[in-house]
Amino acid sequence: MDNVFLENLNSQKKIEKVITVGTDLGAFPHSLETSMDELSELVRADGAEVVGEVTQNLVKFNPKYLIGSGKVQEIKDMAEKLEVDAIVFNDELSGIQVRNLEKKIKKKVVDRTNLILDIFGLRATTYEAKLQVELARLEYQMPRLLGIDGWSRTGGGIGTRGPGEQIIETDRRRLQREIDKIKEKLKKAEKTRDTTRNRRVNSNIPVVSLVGYTNAGKSTILNKLKMEDSKEVSVKNMLFETLDPSSRRARLPSGREFIISDTVGFVSKLPTKIVEAFKSTLEEIKYSDLILHVIDSSSEDIEIQYKTAISILKDIDVIDKNIITVFNKSDKINIEDINLPREIAPEKQIFISAFNDEDIERLLQKIEDNLEENYVDVKLKFPYDDTEKLFELVEKFDVVPNYEDDGIYIDLSLRQDELQGVKEYMTNV
Repeated sequence: MDNVFLENLNSQKKIEKVITVGTDLGAFPHSLETSMDELSELVRADGAEVVGEVTQNLVKFNPKYLIGSGKVQEIKDMAEKLEVDAIVFNDELSGIQVRNLEKKIKKKVVDRTNLILDIFGLRATTYEAKLQVELARLEYQMPRLLGIDGWSRTGGGIGTRGPGEQIIETDRRRLQREIDKIKEKLKKAEKTRDTTRNRRVNSNIPVVSLVGYTNAGKSTILNKLKMEDSKEVSVKNMLFETLDPSSRRARLPSGREFIISDTVGFVSKLPTKIVEAFKSTLEEIKYSDLILHVIDSSSEDIEIQYKTAISILKDIDVIDKNIITVFNKSDKINIEDINLPREIAPEKQIFISAFNDEDIERLLQKIEDNLEENYVDVKLKFPYDDTEKLFELVEKFDVVPNYEDDGIYIDLSLRQDELQGVKEYMTNV
């Protein structure tokens, strides 16, 4: 009964109306139209609705309002007419600019960074992710304390959710103490992750990481690659639907198991504080045997997606790892019509649709071919009175034994370090 009541309450919750504001100067090097479309998607991901848009071409930013005073008046008139709840800027605002704009417009003003922090606060579910979001929010607010006054940000609404919102108007000393406490907690969480990682490395199971632009289809690919008995990850057509890293067991065509891991999606102008806060999580990619960089090939902004992801991979120092670029949603495009980034070698790319089983099989083969392990193909023969090792291998590699008159045979691809344990059964030594 309680769950039904909460669902009904949520369904009746008012959807906030916002006006988005952007400048060509702030959108550079991307087009203003593309950047504003992405901002609208971010607003939708935060549970609000865009009812108006204002843009301006600038030679330089106005230190008082970021935009011209005439545009500020235009926004104020539009906000009153449309009865909006908030104004969302595509550019990062200083605390002083937020204060000046709110005094003039008489509406809540949120910049792109605060909007993304809000979405992350909404999406974070694990203990570590919540700490990371809170740290990013506090460090974002620190230099803005001087400019925030008069308009309380506590309480529901766009740009105000998530951990840390209750201390926005406190003094810097209190803020710094909170930041230090969170960093200590994150250090402890990192030790736990180190233990898990070491256990995984010692297990010799290959790890493949999915990276790329948010909403490129990484979670869908993970669900298609994972073993049937593994839990599905959430898939929605919404930016930053996946925030907490997800890992699942999967199996290569040879029968060998591997781990497939999803990561937080990237987006253009991803706030520096978010990248810094999630760096420890993103650095897990360093320990991958292979990286799959997923791109939405049906997007008009393939180059933006590519450059955004590559820039972040450089920031976390994994650009030199083995990377396969996966152009997803290829069923929606004519491959010959798209301009591919020149940096990608043909043998390091693959076009797929995550909903096509044959494409998933091709992707699995591509993964196997690119794992940086040296495997040896072996044929093993087991006597009928010595099957303990046989059944162990059958379960581990999911292979079908071939029963012959002189024994039981299986074909496997094994690493050099695995050969020692089966040498007595090898027929092709």
